[in-house]
Amino acid sequence: MKKIVILGGGTGMSTLLRGLKLFPLDITAVVSVCDDGKSTGILRKEFNTVAVGDIRRVLVSLSETEPLFEELLNYRFNTTSDLNGHTIGNLLLTALSNITGNMSYGIETIGKVLKLKGKVLPLTEQNTTLMGEMTDGTIIKGEHNITFSNKKIKKFFYDEEIKVNSSVLQAIEEADLIILSMGSLYTSIIPNLINKQIIETIDKSKAKIMYACNMMTQPGETDDFKVSNHIDTINEYLGNKKIEIVLANKGKIPNEILEKYETLEQKDQVILDKKNIKNVKLITDNYVTIEDNIIRHKVDKLSLDIYGYLIK
Repeated sequence: MKKIVILGGGTGMSTLLRGLKLFPLDITAVVSVCDDGKSTGILRKEFNTVAVGDIRRVLVSLSETEPLFEELLNYRFNTTSDLNGHTIGNLLLTALSNITGNMSYGIETIGKVLKLKGKVLPLTEQNTTLMGEMTDGTIIKGEHNITFSNKKIKKFFYDEEIKVNSSVLQAIEEADLIILSMGSLYTSIIPNLINKQIIETIDKSKAKIMYACNMMTQPGETDDFKVSNHIDTINEYLGNKKIEIVLANKGKIPNEILEKYETLEQKDQVILDKKNIKNVKLITDNYVTIEDNIIRHKVDKLSLDIYGYLIK
């Protein structure tokens, strides 16, 4: 069975995992744990724990339990008490982390209940903070503040040197393929790559690097980015080994949906600029699906293309 390691976080990674878990693959999902917004941010400050929100999403996406349990983990309290805004899953992961001594053990415990189709690992056990240096020289602390700063990002670093989870390094060493999932380029993917241990381990591994590119830009982060810009940006953070395979959308998004995104969210479609993409195997298809007026990847088709590449 082929071993794959997926690096990322957020909605993009969890979406991809929903498709990949349907194939006979040995999956390890590595989640960046520097989110500090909403429920996650409150729990981090109060309990000195890593970010749990993205971990919860990934656990749910790999779960083979009944839908009601998925709904339970994602249930968010709407109340006037201190519980307001918290999800059951975030509270449960925080409690398990306190009981077992670290987040990895907590994930392993809840994973048995959820019957996971794969492993979920936090990048680190440290309650670390993402820092951003902007092109105007200012330093911004925290993922949430970086995202909403409306300033152009120059580079990322952590507030302290992080110790990477040893299981993450082992998974990369043994992988047949390393996948950088679609999702926030600067706050989901790159936080996994700003560590010397990770880059050295990737360089030594036998695995090729695959990137599943976003279909829409993100305001303040990737404005006017084409597919080539996403590739070039990630390659700046990688070591000797660069992205070798890219999955990119060539499907058309309906104009009325694009107009909605441009007007309400300041997001544009990521253009597939083949002429600027060099030295990579490019896999393209119509990955567009619209659900409740929201643009999504056709995760079944995307996952089939990944699996098809692996078994060739």
